[in-house]
Amino acid sequence: ARKEGADAVSHGATGKGNDQVRFELAAYQLEPGIRVIAPWREWELRGRKDLIDYCRRFRIPVTATAAKPYSTDRNLFHCSHEGGILEDPWAEAPEHIYLMTRNPARAPDRPRYLEIRYQEGNPVAVDGKRMSPARLLAHLNAVAGEHGVGRLDMCEDRYVGMKVRGVYETPGGTVLHAAHRALETLCMDREVLITRDTVVPRYAQLVYNGYWFAPERLALQALVDETQGDVAGTVRVKLHKGSCSAVGRKSDRSLFDPALATFEAEDVFRQNDAEGFIKLNALRLRVRTQRDRKLGRRQAR
Repeated sequence: ARKEGADAVSHGATGKGNDQVRFELAAYQLEPGIRVIAPWREWELRGRKDLIDYCRRFRIPVTATAAKPYSTDRNLFHCSHEGGILEDPWAEAPEHIYLMTRNPARAPDRPRYLEIRYQEGNPVAVDGKRMSPARLLAHLNAVAGEHGVGRLDMCEDRYVGMKVRGVYETPGGTVLHAAHRALETLCMDREVLITRDTVVPRYAQLVYNGYWFAPERLALQALVDETQGDVAGTVRVKLHKGSCSAVGRKSDRSLFDPALATFEAEDVFRQNDAEGFIKLNALRLRVRTQRDRKLGRRQAR
């Protein structure tokens, strides 16, 4: 929209939520002079009931009703539900709100196995069939959702400062996360994996709070991308009654050496070397205990 010569963007997010922050931070960075129009913050709309009445009056089709006043946001990756009875953290989410996942109790009795292939940390094929990212995710959403995989009920902290309860469905994403982590444990150097994991909470926080285009998010993305070069191979996952677990992984970039890892007889690893390794790592602990005993301090339990 244009008004008085200025570009403008409008959204329907509330003044209490995170979406308004995400929309507007991105808009202001991409177009610094943009004008934001947010009806919920500007009009006399005091709650979800007012919005439902407004939509009914102007024949705007929405799924929310006075009896089921849930806020449901759905995209290719997931579906989120808030409002109504979900505002009581003690109340179990009613089954009728779920749109992407079957009740795990009613999921198939036989488990489903999938093989997901990755290249440079990105999923590229399922069960040997290459797919575009969108088709791959849609396929996993359907398969995992049928087995009740991907439900999450949690309380979270909104950026604006309040705790809220949300119920989420992320069937395909749950499968991809489990498979990706399993492959990383096979292909990534231990210290690189630890380093990457230390930035995960910060990265997630930046995305959650709407700083997708911020320089700090881009810097962290460069680090994450650098760690993914050797994350290539295939992971077998098992879906059953709401659970998803990795049960096999293979890769030509694997750092797993059977000759080193075996508990059977081998000539590669000198087990006596472990004694010196352990004593060196215990040195600081022994020194601390000896000091505390001299000072008469009680040892930690």
